[in-house]
Amino acid sequence: MPLELSFTAQDLANIRFAVSPLGEVIASVRVVKNPAAHPALRPWAQQVRRRLADVDWRLLSDLVPVPTISIAGFTCTPPSTSMPDLELELATMRAAAGRVRTDLDSVGGPRTKRVMALYEDPERGLDRLAGEVGAYWEAAMAPYWPRIRSLLEGEILRRARLLAEGGAGRMLADLDESVTWRDGRLRLEHRYVSGTRSLRGLGLLLVPCVFAWPRVFSVTTPPYQPTVRYPPRGVATLWERRAVDAPEALAAVLGRTRARLLAELDQPASTRDLAQRAGLSEPGVNRHLTALRAAGLCTSHRTGRWVLYARTAVAEAMLRGGHFEETPTPRSNSR
Repeated sequence: MPLELSFTAQDLANIRFAVSPLGEVIASVRVVKNPAAHPALRPWAQQVRRRLADVDWRLLSDLVPVPTISIAGFTCTPPSTSMPDLELELATMRAAAGRVRTDLDSVGGPRTKRVMALYEDPERGLDRLAGEVGAYWEAAMAPYWPRIRSLLEGEILRRARLLAEGGAGRMLADLDESVTWRDGRLRLEHRYVSGTRSLRGLGLLLVPCVFAWPRVFSVTTPPYQPTVRYPPRGVATLWERRAVDAPEALAAVLGRTRARLLAELDQPASTRDLAQRAGLSEPGVNRHLTALRAAGLCTSHRTGRWVLYARTAVAEAMLRGGHFEETPTPRSNSR
């Protein structure tokens, strides 16, 4: 079914981009609950499901049904800035208590006891939801965020080049295989929604979202900012095990062992995993990781009995020369 978004000159002038950590969380819940439907994201789901066993995210799970037809708007308000952090988005969510009942009524469907408690006491319920999102983030998202953010930022840079080369029409027409641009209208092939929507002079917010894959999601209902969340290119490459050689110049500064450990952190890993890969003792790896963390080159994330280390964006740039790779990956036409 086609959903068409109609643009005025003012809407074209108000197109902008944003990255949304909270949007990634909400979309990723679908993947954890049904990894078979998301083959490009299944490696991530397999890695995080054990860690999520130590996390209470039941209300969050209840609010993201599978199959996903509609999600209550207050769970993931379109971001108001281009690069918000999770805390800012959670603050926005907590401030949306006045929208909870209206949004849940618009979604409809059966409600669990936890969702009913949220409906009856929105402020208390949103506090619980924000706490669950924070715990879920630490277990399932934070260790992967530097790489995800790099891919999203690279996607936005790519869109900027298309805009410069061919204007808004060129940039919009290339969003996704299910999206076409014609005669001042953006047409989305949608599973559940059809018709024509005005952007109300607010323009369109474009949010690349890794965990939206392989679908495109839209927000067109007032009072929310009209938004399209779409999967960036190269999603499948995020979970590949890639051998990354530490540059000689980096090894000369950090030492070969620490440079190698950074290279091995192409996926978040525990001290034991790194020790086995590098042929080092766990205490030795721990000392090196402590130094790398103090230098801002890696982070640690503890959830229950799990402690994972991940490269920071600074380390990613040092290892890869600060370039964003654009690697097309086969895409499904299903929406």
